[in-house]
Amino acid sequence: MLFDSIAGDLFRQSIWATGLLVGLLAAAFVIDLVLSAVERRLNRRFPDGLAPQLVRGVRRPLVLFVVILGLYLALLALSAQEPWRGSIMNAFNIAMILLVGRTIASLSTTGINWYIRVVAPLTATLVDDKMLPTLRRVVTVTVYAITLLIALDTLGVSISPLLGGLGIGGLAVALAMQPTLGNFFAGTYILSDGAIHIGDYIELHNGPSGYVSEVGWRSTKIRTWLNNLVIIPNSVLADTIVINTRAPDPTVNVMVTCGVSYASDLTEVERVVMEVTQQILDDCPHAAPDEPWFGYDGFGDSNVNFWIFVKARDRLGSFVVTNELIKRIHARFAQEGIEINYPVRKLVYPEEGQVGTGEVKGPPASRA
Repeated sequence: MLFDSIAGDLFRQSIWATGLLVGLLAAAFVIDLVLSAVERRLNRRFPDGLAPQLVRGVRRPLVLFVVILGLYLALLALSAQEPWRGSIMNAFNIAMILLVGRTIASLSTTGINWYIRVVAPLTATLVDDKMLPTLRRVVTVTVYAITLLIALDTLGVSISPLLGGLGIGGLAVALAMQPTLGNFFAGTYILSDGAIHIGDYIELHNGPSGYVSEVGWRSTKIRTWLNNLVIIPNSVLADTIVINTRAPDPTVNVMVTCGVSYASDLTEVERVVMEVTQQILDDCPHAAPDEPWFGYDGFGDSNVNFWIFVKARDRLGSFVVTNELIKRIHARFAQEGIEINYPVRKLVYPEEGQVGTGEVKGPPASRA
């Protein structure tokens, strides 16, 4: 009778445990079907949306949670598991902790990847393009580290010495990596400030100049006009004066100076120079269509000096515009008979028959 009673209890427990397991497996199957349908519907409505990706990230962990829960409840329903009840509960807790940690890491990675792919290309700065991949790795490592510590604490392992060791080790690493960390935070400032972009032509105070080819966490790379690559630590770049020729806009001011003979008609000179400049503005694609400015700025030793001021579309165009101004003004002056003097010296001698010592009179010699 006792054997029959024990066998009957085991049979009933087995039926109950099997029913729990099958029921929860069926629930997991239904949850998987429902979430798959929701994911497909969200994908149709929001092809680039975050919601369908979050549903995809939650679906499998939720199904796995229901399956593990079914196994756990099925085991608890059996009286034969009493000697191992504590071990089974610990295993279930560890599995849940690892599953939750994995889900959080997966959802954070999914959200950051979506932002990098959809939102970051639309922003004006590079800070999110550069920062988020690093942030993604940091978040993943942090979540897994916290998950591991909680799991060890659940198993009864004291994590206080481990936390103390990690704190001391982190301080030692921070001191050893102080230059690298300085460049890292300087790179964060450069990226978030948005004053330098790839393709900008920058000039460092008492330093190199060139086109920005890459802005990284540790260094910024520029390509000089000699086509050499210069690598500048971000800490140096953040602490020096930088001229960005493309900010606030890419146009570059061009000013050409010249001088004409004192015998020239200055009004006619101005008309000729403005006419030549206007032709360049109309013909040269590198010139910006802004109004040119002309002005005389001084009496030189041999010429009346003037300047002509225009704008080029960019730094490269400024060299083309300057070249065209000099060539065309020189050719037009030769055509109009307008003289650009070399440095000259005027000597005045006494007329014949005048009493004098033969001394030279006149203004002091002018030199180039």
